[in-house]
Amino acid sequence: MTETPETTGRLLDPAVFAGRIHVDGAWVTGGGGSVDSVEPATGKALAAVGLADAADVARAARSAERAQKEWAARPHPDRAAVLRRAGQLWERHAEEIQGWNVREVGSIPPFADFAVHTTAAECHEAAALPSHPLGQLLSSDQPRLSFAQRVPAGVVGVISPFNVPLILGIRAVAPALALGNAVLLKPDPRTVITGGVTMVRIFEEAGLPKGLLQLLPGGAEVGAAIVEDPRVRVIAFTGSTRAGQSVGEAAGRHLKRAHLELGGNSAFIVRHDADTDRAVNLATWGNYLNQGQICMSIGRHIVHESRYDDYVAKLAAKADSMTVGDPAAGRVHMGPVIDETQRDRIHAWVREAVEQGATLAAGGTYEDLFYRPTVVAGPPKDATVFREEVFGPVVSVVPYATDEEAVALATDTGYGLSLGIVTADALAGLELAQRIPTGIVHVNDQTVNDEANAPFGGVGSSGTGSRHGGAEANIEAFTETRWITLRREPAQYPL
Repeated sequence: MTETPETTGRLLDPAVFAGRIHVDGAWVTGGGGSVDSVEPATGKALAAVGLADAADVARAARSAERAQKEWAARPHPDRAAVLRRAGQLWERHAEEIQGWNVREVGSIPPFADFAVHTTAAECHEAAALPSHPLGQLLSSDQPRLSFAQRVPAGVVGVISPFNVPLILGIRAVAPALALGNAVLLKPDPRTVITGGVTMVRIFEEAGLPKGLLQLLPGGAEVGAAIVEDPRVRVIAFTGSTRAGQSVGEAAGRHLKRAHLELGGNSAFIVRHDADTDRAVNLATWGNYLNQGQICMSIGRHIVHESRYDDYVAKLAAKADSMTVGDPAAGRVHMGPVIDETQRDRIHAWVREAVEQGATLAAGGTYEDLFYRPTVVAGPPKDATVFREEVFGPVVSVVPYATDEEAVALATDTGYGLSLGIVTADALAGLELAQRIPTGIVHVNDQTVNDEANAPFGGVGSSGTGSRHGGAEANIEAFTETRWITLRREPAQYPL
């Protein structure tokens, strides 16, 4: 008997998806060929994944446009039921999905588990959207009923990155579907199984009609085809600032909305009255979770001069104590970075900072793709490692003397995603935060937090504001507004 997911009990059977993309409800060979999904910790091939080309995008968009009209017309309880079942399926298959996440992405098991359960929460949260009020009664100076109605945008393109592929894909996919749209999903080619195949298989099992979620892995040319296709009306992109600028520019040329969640170089301010040990505990999590490959990760530690030496010493000691290794082989604090290109860029920036006069307090070495947790103390303010998003397990620490100096250091960047402040006076921390423009603020916490019902997004080079999380942000992101009026009898005009 041929093995199927039903006979094996597995959600992710390579015999089903190997070397294929998902278009119009079927696993088919893509025009871009195939590539191996490689485990970064070992270099081993996990399975082949299919790649799309521009012709596949056009075919998928036509199919999605047809399917979307029927989906949007369905009673709202039908759409809500699919999202609820999807949430339950994430929970039911959590262990299997977690295993793929650990091996393909390089996540340590606790973080992979968090990602799966947050993904389930996103579906449960989205299940409330179909019955959410989708309109507003308006005043009118005419004898008529006047109201604004939210209607589905149509076809939504979702372009997601490698680092946390489950959460960063589902937070657009789930609300877009719930609100009556179809979705073209382009995950990063390095993490197609976790960030793409898993999502399609979950929604297949949840009873989502064919054509509503289509999987189109590929490179920049596939992303460009999705942005440019006239059937795609909204783009939800998560990735680097440079790539996001290109997506936003292309979307603007084609007169469509682009929701851009981009890079970050988050500041973590430790005030004069902070408890150093508690601050270091927070910082370690915010620095090194998922190897620092999180847009919200702490990049810049801005520490009051009275705490600076003690803080650097304790943070460096913590970094030196951490275990780095294969997260699938045993208990470790950190796994590998995603590939050699990323590793070499990280290392070049660290060496550059040292050459410019910074002190390497911890780390700065690697073996294969396992980069040690690194602390760079006192880098020049123009050092790349201080000014740019490293996207690796590397942080910079600088001292400050006054709140004004802390604000100046924190705001001397184009990024504005997340901010952490540690202080014995929480209100003083909040007052300080009001002077630093970011999309997210955590007083007495580190910068990496995520909840399905909370708005998420950054300002400046970190993106176009909160377009994910919470009913209002999701409805704004994935619907259009129509103005509708009704009169008892036809209006009469003087011409």
